[in-house]
Amino acid sequence: QVQLVESGGGLVQAGDSLRLSCAASGSAFSSYTMGWFRQAPGNEREFVAAISRDGGNTAYTDSVKGRFTISRDNAKNTMYLQMNSLQLEDTAVYYCAGKGVPAYRRSVFYIKGADYGFWGQGTQVTVSS
Repeated sequence: QVQLVESGGGLVQAGDSLRLSCAASGSAFSSYTMGWFRQAPGNEREFVAAISRDGGNTAYTDSVKGRFTISRDNAKNTMYLQMNSLQLEDTAVYYCAGKGVPAYRRSVFYIKGADYGFWGQGTQVTVSS
């Protein structure tokens, strides 16, 4: 069973930056397409960003485009989310998710949570004014 562990969350002021990390167990990380989701109190979980298993393709929800950057280091079994110019509306619990895909699908990514097979526990990001 794959385990994903998020880290890097915290309390910051509007305009600050944070970098979230998602570390995966095992040795098959390079075969996973990965994504970040978030859930604010009272809201449904929403897609934030996704990255293909080879890192060549990425996608973002409109509200974070130009501010957030998703990346991965397959040698370190880790995915990242660099968050700049944080806004109050970015306050949420951030989750990473993954799904194993075959090599011929190395460029795909998913934006629906239901497409992912395993999830982390989440890390809280709180942005204050």
